[in-house]
Parts: sequence; C-alpha cells; structure tokens
Amino acid sequence: MKKLLSIGLMSALVLAANAQSGLKVIKSLKIGGAGGWDYLALEPGTNRLFVSHGTQVNVIDKNTGDSLGIIPNTSGIHGVAFVPSLNKGYTTNGKTNNSTVFNLKTLEVTGTIATGDKPDAIFYDESIKKIVVCNGKSKDLSFIDPETDKVIATVAVGGAPETAVSNGAGKIFVNLEDKSEIVAIDSKTYTVIAHWPIAPGEAPTGLAIDTKTKRLFAACGDNKLLIIVNAETGAIVANLPIGGGCDGDAFDAATKNIYTTNGSDGTLTVIHEESADKFKVIENVVTKRGARTIALDEKTHLIYAPTADLEASTGKGRPKAIPGTFQVIVIGK
Repeated sequence: MKKLLSIGLMSALVLAANAQSGLKVIKSLKIGGAGGWDYLALEPGTNRLFVSHGTQVNVIDKNTGDSLGIIPNTSGIHGVAFVPSLNKGYTTNGKTNNSTVFNLKTLEVTGTIATGDKPDAIFYDESIKKIVVCNGKSKDLSFIDPETDKVIATVAVGGAPETAVSNGAGKIFVNLEDKSEIVAIDSKTYTVIAHWPIAPGEAPTGLAIDTKTKRLFAACGDNKLLIIVNAETGAIVANLPIGGGCDGDAFDAATKNIYTTNGSDGTLTVIHEESADKFKVIENVVTKRGARTIALDEKTHLIYAPTADLEASTGKGRPKAIPGTFQVIVIGK
C-alpha cells in the first residue's frame, strides 16, 4: 500500500509540476502571404506589433491581428527597433546591408542607412540613445545616432554577432554564434572589454538580461541549453535544458520567468529565476513548429511568436512554410 501511495504521490507531483506556468497558445493572428520571417517587436505604448516577413514588415494589431500597414522593400528583413521620442523606426535588411528608416506614425519610409554586412538583430539602447545593429557577416556592431541617422561607430567583435542587449549602465553584451561566447562592450567608448566563453553552450542565438541580478541568459538551440552568465564577471552560473531550434529568448522582470522559443520542437521552455544563482525549469509548453523567435509584452505578460504551417521535414535545413499560412501565435494564460 505504501508503495502504491508513493507512486500515486509521485505522479501527482509530476502532473502539478507540469502545470505550474499555466501557459498555452490562446490564439493565432493570421497574416498570410509568402516569405520567411525572423524577429518581431512590440512598439512601446501602442497596440502595434511589427513582424519581419520576407521583403517587408507586417504591422498588425497585437490584439486582433488586423493589418495596420506594411513597411515595404526591406529585403532580407530581420529586426525592427523604435525611437519613440523622435517618431522613428529602423529595420535591418540582411540582403541589402542597410537599415530602413521610417516614420512611426505614418509608416512612411524616410531613408536608408548603410550598415555592415548582413545586419541582423537591432535594438535601441536608451541609456546611450543609439541604435545598435549586429552585422553577422562583417562581424561587427554598427552604432547609429538617430538624431542624424549616421553610423557614428563600428565595433569589431571577432565573430558573428547574433543578438545584443544592454545593461542600461554603460555595457552592451552580444552573443557570438560562431565562437560560442559572449562579448562585453563599453557602450560609451565603443570598445570591447571582454570575451567570455560559454561552453558547454554552443552557437548561442537568443540573449536576454536581468539587470537587477546582473544575469545574462544565452539560449543555445543547437545543443538545447540555456547558459546563465554573471554579467559582471563572465562566470557561468548555471546551464539548464531547453528545446531544440531556439532562436530567441526573453526575461519577464515581473514574474522572474525566462522563456525560450524552440522552433524545431514546437515548444516554449519556461525557466524560473528563484535567485541570482538558482534557476528551475518549470515546463515545456506545446506551441507550434517554426515558432523560434519571441516578443514579450511586459504589461500583459503575453508572448508572441511568428510561424507558419510547415511541410514535412526532409532533414536538410528548416522545413518550408506552406504559402498563405504565415501567422503569429499568442501564448498566455
């Protein structure tokens, strides 16, 4: 009887653990059309979601999925960043090696800026009031002054930069996908100050930060690990299992949860930060294959991830999307 009770108790505990986050796919915002995708971004203070899509950016209502416009001629589009105080937005166009500048209110294109080769991730660092672009092929970062729309500094990082984040206090951190390391940069002097190996992590893609605990979260989808790094010393604090094919992660400062979108597995790994040095995998939420990048709404705590219905995998590269099925899934409670 004791053995049966023990087995029953263990089963109950496992079921409870698997339901702790309460997250699930709650809806799908249909976009349609053809073409690949990469990052997506929520415009602060609005209901607009900007979704990279082949040669354009689809702008949709984050609640209804209604189309609110497009930003055209962004060949090889990867990411979007915003400077609300100047009413400007910026894209990274991987095939034309430039950034499109557009009016945030009207979505009208107002110019382009030459970047490095194959610009990828992009973000606005409020602390230095600069746009930061990761150039994968030229292996450097471009710093753009949004007041003048000029590149004012280029920082070589010694590898292919995938994603960058700021601590808001004078440092920028960037994943080097081909070197499996994180580079720390002084954002005021535009100089590299450290290279930190993150083994056993391989080919880091997503990168997020908790500025309070000073912890970096590097997602390595190739070997299914989240590497947690001390942002002051570069020391590895922990590594935890995640799903395969992750290309993005996010940290929710309110819930203390880290999320990785795992495109190959069609899951969302939820990891809870219990303290600066203690982390726990909560569960792997079933999402949809292909959903590999992420945008987190810090107010509603909803998670957005683009994907499409995919053809059967051939084992060579990413499965092809079925035309007309492009969508953004919304994950929440």
